[in-house]
Amino acid sequence: MKKRYISLLFAAACLSLNSCIGDLDTLPLNESDFTSEDAYSTPESYLSGLSKIYYNFANTEDLAVEDGGASEVIRAFWTLQEISSDGCKCAWANDSWVNDINNNNWSDADNAATYAVYARSLHGITYVNEFLRQSTDSRLSDRGIGGADVEKIHSYRSEARFLRAYLYWMAMDIFGDVPFVTEDSPFGAYSPAQKPRKEVFEYIESELLDLTKAEAKMPAARSNYPRADIGAVWGLLARLYLNAEVYTGTARWADAKKACEEVFALGYDLCPNYADLFRGDNGQNPEARQELMFTIDYEAFKTQSYGGTSYLAFASIAATDKYTTLLGINNGWGGIRVPYEYARDYFNVSDPDYENGTYKCSDKRGQLFYIKGRKETMENIDDFNSGWSLFKYNNIPHDKTGAEYESEAQQCAYSNIDFPCIRLGEIYLIYAEAVLNMGSGNDATAVGYLNDLRQRAGLGTIDNFNQDYLIAERARELMWEGHRRTDLIRWNKFTSGSFVWRYKGGSYDGQTFPDYKKIFAIPSSELAANTKLVQNPGY
Repeated sequence: MKKRYISLLFAAACLSLNSCIGDLDTLPLNESDFTSEDAYSTPESYLSGLSKIYYNFANTEDLAVEDGGASEVIRAFWTLQEISSDGCKCAWANDSWVNDINNNNWSDADNAATYAVYARSLHGITYVNEFLRQSTDSRLSDRGIGGADVEKIHSYRSEARFLRAYLYWMAMDIFGDVPFVTEDSPFGAYSPAQKPRKEVFEYIESELLDLTKAEAKMPAARSNYPRADIGAVWGLLARLYLNAEVYTGTARWADAKKACEEVFALGYDLCPNYADLFRGDNGQNPEARQELMFTIDYEAFKTQSYGGTSYLAFASIAATDKYTTLLGINNGWGGIRVPYEYARDYFNVSDPDYENGTYKCSDKRGQLFYIKGRKETMENIDDFNSGWSLFKYNNIPHDKTGAEYESEAQQCAYSNIDFPCIRLGEIYLIYAEAVLNMGSGNDATAVGYLNDLRQRAGLGTIDNFNQDYLIAERARELMWEGHRRTDLIRWNKFTSGSFVWRYKGGSYDGQTFPDYKKIFAIPSSELAANTKLVQNPGY
């Protein structure tokens, strides 16, 4: 009988996503099912296994939520980071998660966005664990794999460990204490307990630091696009240390600074044109790739995901707009947009003409808004035209106009834009925040990096900076890249009544909401499936 794959089955992938890691029993259900022993049998199969782990970031299959696209982890994580904050609101009133996230009134009830982050991150971790179990030297020897193939697979193992660290970071950031499993955890029917957030932080840190060692054989910087390399390792460490006080109670600014310096020594450089970082050919454009340190690869004719950058492009334009020539796509979903106040306060926009679609803005990053036919106020949050559209994620290649790309755009039901998980511009900002918290707002190196970002944006230079400047500059430079909630929590502004935005806490004018919502609830279905789990306080 011919054997078949179950979703490129590796043993840990046999578990049900309806109970993410509550059952690690991986025996095949019948003789036609593949086990890990079958799936990992040749040197080539290990690259397939690693590909499956990467694909988990763009996967929209096998998870029962109301909209398959909403089950993708990049889209779900982005939603929780941006729509819960001041930089974005969604008009899809009929989607069950929208009101909760728009108004910061989520509860412990299952929610498509929070559930997707929980399920996809922890499910991806089980893929990594099984990959590591199947790629030990003893397993390779048993399968007759040796020589140069072993060296390649050692490098694959390091990539897999980085991806596990990234997934644990996502889960820890959103949920705090999370179920914890590694390749050394009991194998079979097993319900894992939660590990405290501080201990998860320490585990991620130890894994990443280990990957920086030469013997880990992490791919060299800028040698492995779109897969992870040593620069991605240092970049995630910098981000981890940036938020260390939130995660552990102890600030780690000197470590954040050092991690940034390690990145600077690796040869990355800013893309000369900011907008090119988010165009449909950013993965092929050498100038964009010199800044991108870790991305999720999307290809319209291969990935075909309604999450990721398809979501960020299609949902940012209306079906009545000229989406083929404006964004190089074949439809508009009319969902996500920026409150006018965000554009006004951070980009100093002026003189908006909503009939003709023009406004003034000297910051090139603020020239990516689209306002024709839009309204300034967002009194009706369910009306997509209330607010400013943002065309940051643009499927048109950087060297083509919309008219030149229009015939191809008509075929683009999905995005070609790679999503930038870590890039050099973020590392510049982490460095500046680190030295500021170490006591210097006029550090020449930090000021120089900030001025590099400003000059790329077409702005004049500064000679010093403070926290207010960094709050605004991260809002500009990293707009819609999935950082905002975490940033506001770090600055004690996410729940505070002293920093408000439209619909914060469910009020049009903005109001405080409870501090316990700085982390989200463990999905109730997971609590029922795994009695070792404890709900986060307040829910």
